[in-house]
Parts: sequence; structure tokens; C-alpha cells
Amino acid sequence: MAPLADFLLNVVPFSLPHYLTTYVPGTTPLSTTREVIPTLVAYLVIVFGTREFMKTRPPFKLQYLFQLHNILLSAGSALVLALMLEEAAPMVWKNGLFWGMCNEQMWTSRLEFYYMINYYFKYLELLDTVFLALKKKPLAFLHVYHHSATAMLCYTQLNGKTSVQWIPISINLSVHVLMYYYYYATAGGAKIWWKKYLTTMQIVQFVIDLFAVYFATYSYYTATYFKGFPTLGSCAGTETAALLGCGILSSYLVLFIQFYIQTYKKPKGKGAAANGKAIPNGNGAANGHA
Repeated sequence: MAPLADFLLNVVPFSLPHYLTTYVPGTTPLSTTREVIPTLVAYLVIVFGTREFMKTRPPFKLQYLFQLHNILLSAGSALVLALMLEEAAPMVWKNGLFWGMCNEQMWTSRLEFYYMINYYFKYLELLDTVFLALKKKPLAFLHVYHHSATAMLCYTQLNGKTSVQWIPISINLSVHVLMYYYYYATAGGAKIWWKKYLTTMQIVQFVIDLFAVYFATYSYYTATYFKGFPTLGSCAGTETAALLGCGILSSYLVLFIQFYIQTYKKPKGKGAAANGKAIPNGNGAANGHA
């Protein structure tokens, strides 16, 4: 039973073609490296080109457009999160957590569709950086790296069909519901007291993510290559996707901890970030509210 998904299927007055509801490499948009890499390179060119273009021009305010962008991402993240949990939670409850993390049956057609939506969200989130450039805000390495790397990460996991990915995606969507709401509200002048805890939530997110993906990777390798090691069984997904997932998520944890220390732990007056008002922009650094 999936009441929310079934309700949406009944009320939506149109149907999507097969390649937009099922991941078909080579047919589904942005499903090959020859599409993904040029798109991300174009993102970097546009962002840094915009920064250069804006050097001699006054910053744009873009308040209402910025608020619309953020509330759409917050509401969209909440909807996809609810749909994913509706699909995944009953299977995990019935079969156990290890089964839910590692069994290939956790790759259902509906979860695949939700993973695709989450993947396309990552390209919509690239507009975060465009807003920064147009508003003449600093483009931190963490911000730019995290946005581009996350799109690549989601792409590799879709292709690798890692069964564990519902865990990091669900946690990431939960953080994004609050984070993009924060940007929506503060752009309208609201004072939010819990801004510091968004960074803490992101760090906790990566710790949980790494536990899940390292455990799944360990389970696969011990069951496949090191049969003398203790294991509960193998995990579904390709080796390339598993190793890239571990590597990219590990880099996020290191960078976000570094960002937290620089932003909240250094004495005040040691730079713009030291005033405690910079917030990691969902997948990166300060979103122009420092």
C-alpha cells in the first residue's frame, strides 16, 4: 500500500514517457557521462563567467525569485521524502535493516523514479550558485565543489544501482526541507535562531551516510573477495558506485567539519565567515546571508 503515491497517480492529469519514470541509460536525460560532464563543466563556466561579468556591475537583489526557488526545493524535498519513506519503510520493517540496506529487491521501480527526481533536483540546485554570483556573494570552494560533486554522485549511484542509497538520500532530503525553508524565510526578513544547527545537521548527516555506505561496501567486498572476514552477506550495487560513494561522502564530511570550525569556532573578527552567520547552502557554503 502506498496511499500518497497512489493518490498522486490518480490526480495527476498526464502520464510521463517510460524513459522519464524508469532510468534508461542513454535514453533518460543526463544518463551518460557525455551528457553529465559537459553539463557540469557548463555550470562552472556560467558561474565563474557570471562572477567576472558582475565585477563592474551592482548586485541583483532577486528576492522574490530567490524565495520561489527555495520554497520549491523545500516543498519538493518534503514530497519526495514522504514518497520514499512510504515505499521503503514497510519493506525494511518487514525484512530488517540489513535486508533493507543490501538486498537487490530494495531497488523497486518506484524508488528508482524517486531517485531520478532527487537526481534532477541536484541540477535545479545548481541555480543556488548562480544566485550567489548575481548577488555578488563569495563563491566558496565547498559550495561549488559540493553542488557539482553531488550531481555526479547521484548519477553514479543511479547507474550502479546501490540498494543502500535510500538512506543518504532520505537524510539529505530531510535536511533540505529545513535548509531551503531557512533561505526562503530569511530572504523575506525573518530571524531564524537555529541557523547554526543546520551545519551540525549536515555533519551528522554525513556521519550516518558514511556508516551506511562503508558498511554496505564492506559487506560486498567481504562476501565477494574476503570470505574469511565476518559478514552478514553481500550488498547490491557496482564496485565503482560503492567506491565513489565512499570517497565523495568522505570528502564532504572533512570539508563540512572544516567549514564549521572556521565559521563558528574561530574568534570573531577573523574574517567574514567568523560572524557565525554563514550557513552551508544545502550542498555547499554560505548562501549570501553572511
